[in-house]
Amino acid sequence: MSAPARKMVNVDLGPLAEKAEARVRAGDYPSVDEVVREGLRALEREEAMLDSMMPPIPEGDPEWDAYVRRKVQESLDDPRPSIPAAEVRRHLRELHEARVRRDG
Repeated sequence: MSAPARKMVNVDLGPLAEKAEARVRAGDYPSVDEVVREGLRALEREEAMLDSMMPPIPEGDPEWDAYVRRKVQESLDDPRPSIPAAEVRRHLRELHEARVRRDG
């Protein structure tokens, strides 16, 4: 089996260029090219995850309304205890602060 064809693309990263270069300097990636490739792979994973969560039904379609109602009912029927909003906000703030410390 032959290797996939490679295509050279020129991209202006704007202010993100410094972040990409910092990741290379830190030894996280061998090159800015690899930082960009990993970013695209992460985008593909995120899109696949979102696609798996949402059915391909246009909003306004009666099937969409039924889907949303089912998901709401599943949530209401979930026996696990609710998480207080303050706890969720605290956890999200901690995640954000950790990411800022990591990425600058």
